[in-house]
Amino acid sequence: MMFITLEGPDGSGKTTQVEPLADAIRDAGYDLVVTREPGGTLIGDQVRRVIMDLKNTKMYPEAEILLFQASRAQLVREVIQPTLAEGKIVLCDRYADSTLAYQGYGHQTDLEELKQIIRFATGGLTPDLTVYLDIDPEDGLRRRQGEGEEWNRLDAYELTFHQRVREGYHQMIAGEPERWVKVDAAQSAEKVQAAVQEAVIGRLKARA
Repeated sequence: MMFITLEGPDGSGKTTQVEPLADAIRDAGYDLVVTREPGGTLIGDQVRRVIMDLKNTKMYPEAEILLFQASRAQLVREVIQPTLAEGKIVLCDRYADSTLAYQGYGHQTDLEELKQIIRFATGGLTPDLTVYLDIDPEDGLRRRQGEGEEWNRLDAYELTFHQRVREGYHQMIAGEPERWVKVDAAQSAEKVQAAVQEAVIGRLKARA
């Protein structure tokens, strides 16, 4: 079993990489379940709609944090833990590192308090491997708008917020380099895809 997550700033192309990566993992002979955050369950998807709705501009960071954890707590217990217990691989589009990056570094929330809330929501479950797609926030947001992707409430935060998010990711990678693989998302989608798949399949084979 292995718990793999994909992380990155908005517009990094992270979600685009999920399906081809999942196909590559299955083609390599591994049993896999793919999920996402926030959401991934019936309850989590309802919470996701509240979090992302552009009309909810009055949402305070504290409320945002707790809504993300509610969705995450449901996903961990309903999907991730049972799948890992069956000896399968879980691939998740975002996980707890997003909370630390966005609600921690982005909103400048106390990181130690935030880590305690995350531990409660996840039961202490952490990924075995996290692939981070790195891109300049301004380029990423421009890419999202240009490609006509869903523009949500978090996308609409000021650029300085997104810059703090990216810096937060870089600090987390520096603090735990053995778990992270950093990929330059400014490359072509094909090059990003090749780098992501090489990193993940290589780690799976090494683990086996």
